[in-house]
Amino acid sequence: MTTIALYNLKGGVGKTAGCVNLAYLAAQEQYRCLVWDVDPQGAAGFYFNATAESDKLSKKLIGGQLDIEELILSTGYDNLDVIPADFSSRKLDLFIEEQKNSKKVLKQILKPLKQEYDLIFIDCPPGFSALAESIFNAADIVLLPTIPTTLSLRTFDAVKHFFEEKQIDGSKLMCYFSMVDSRKVLHNEVIERFSEQRKFFQSSIPYLSDVEKMGLHQAPLPYFAPNSRGTKAYEALWEEIKEGIF
Repeated sequence: MTTIALYNLKGGVGKTAGCVNLAYLAAQEQYRCLVWDVDPQGAAGFYFNATAESDKLSKKLIGGQLDIEELILSTGYDNLDVIPADFSSRKLDLFIEEQKNSKKVLKQILKPLKQEYDLIFIDCPPGFSALAESIFNAADIVLLPTIPTTLSLRTFDAVKHFFEEKQIDGSKLMCYFSMVDSRKVLHNEVIERFSEQRKFFQSSIPYLSDVEKMGLHQAPLPYFAPNSRGTKAYEALWEEIKEGIF
């Protein structure tokens, strides 16, 4: 089982779209996949038209009153399940802080799923917190969608510093450029400067209205627009990621 956390210190960088689309593409290749939405905004669950059955599931899960298997819902797509965020997700960092050895809480929670899934994708909220540290320790890959601007790249350095400070394995940290506008000189310059770095995948995701339509369709982009430019971009990115896993 490989756990991939989609994370960025900033919001609005295409993180949830990446999580949902990559999970869908992996499931289409017969990998057993689970998307765990721990972002209180609940966008990943929304894209799968999935709603938590209670407002307190996350609190009970962290408190040991529920097993993670009890939170899993079917998305209706083959090989793809989801744990949608619930109302108590907004306090996940506080619930985790209350636990002993909080940085390993999520890793322990995910252990029972080892034989059930090939891939677990975690859609993370922005910011540094006890939740973020626990996710970073549980994940095999921490994948950062990054808009190609100077300020956005500074967030990568901040995350890298956080990993060093908390003594988390920095080799987990990987990036791809997201919401790329090829008409912008700055975007092209930044991509050219950083694309050869080991931690940046060569494939990037363009800024397209098709991706924004995921909310209208409540579905992954490759499902309702399989031949679109955006789908082709996610397919190329998934091929790169997959090479490093299997």
